[in-house]
Amino acid sequence: MIKRTEKLRELMKKEVVDSYLVTSPANLRYLTNFTGTAGMALITLEEAYFITDFRYMEQAAEQVADFTILQHSGNIVETIIDIIEKNQLQVLAFEDTQMTFADYTVFEESLAIELSPASGLIESLREIKDDDEVAIIKKACTIADAAYEYILKTIRPGMTEIEVANQIDFYMRSLGATGVSFDTIVASGIRSALPHGVASEKVITPGDMITLDFGCVYQGYVSDITRTFAIDDPGEELRKIYQIVLDAQLAVLDAAQAGVSGAQLDGVARDIITTAGYGENFGHSTGHGIGLEIHEGPLLSRRNDQLVKVGNVVTNEPGIYIPNLGGVRIEDDLLILAEGNQILTESSKELIIL
Repeated sequence: MIKRTEKLRELMKKEVVDSYLVTSPANLRYLTNFTGTAGMALITLEEAYFITDFRYMEQAAEQVADFTILQHSGNIVETIIDIIEKNQLQVLAFEDTQMTFADYTVFEESLAIELSPASGLIESLREIKDDDEVAIIKKACTIADAAYEYILKTIRPGMTEIEVANQIDFYMRSLGATGVSFDTIVASGIRSALPHGVASEKVITPGDMITLDFGCVYQGYVSDITRTFAIDDPGEELRKIYQIVLDAQLAVLDAAQAGVSGAQLDGVARDIITTAGYGENFGHSTGHGIGLEIHEGPLLSRRNDQLVKVGNVVTNEPGIYIPNLGGVRIEDDLLILAEGNQILTESSKELIIL
């Protein structure tokens, strides 16, 4: 992980800080490969320290390379303060969205050092996936694709949404997933109008349009897929809406490549849906980055002028939601290339009516 640490140091120099305290579990894993649940890292311009307690010392020795590994026996913050004082550090950058106010107060009262809020530095590095990360995300997507194929063969009227969600979750685990990316969404019938309709006790019935939004965690990285299908004919309007969403999703797929902004890609989907008369029924952004967390940069949002880059992995997920009728969302994970993109989720997007 030397390369990632060196990249962080280059950002630290630009921010004029000589130390960076890493407390975010995802950022810790990214920099150190540590998968435990207790630890912090302190990166200086010359040294890299990983601090944990007795329970994780053996694990850290196996996973954390090129860091000085230290064991704390009391408060971990006290050990970090000791390192700062011994190295005569002047400016401590910290993850202000992660650090507790209590820990901040201890640092502020114990050290004659400038505290510099710096959330986002490591996250900006994480937006560009290397080949190893892409390979892992592809596997997570393959597992999600297999789960979709499986549930199409097993779902039937009379099952509850929770039963369907459990079938998806258990099947992904049987294929090697260590967890789910988020609470699996199964929204059927009029509940499909809920963009985040987490599975309920509702019974699935003929004529329901069903939206599944799910993904798995594989070796720390996530997948995120949405498919909408029906059991028996869902009716003319929902079939019409499905085609509009599919057209919007495919248009984003055609436009997504390095050098296009998140706002432009969002606009591609939004313009199609708005022209069709459903602009007010598309209330979320078109996509977001994924990786060690389910929501990372860059955002495919009307408010984000940031250009997507080679190595970004983003979702493409336009939708239309009509209260008391139902909704449709179709989502893929895309690897951004210099020209075009690679679809990592390969499940069919045609409307399936079981």
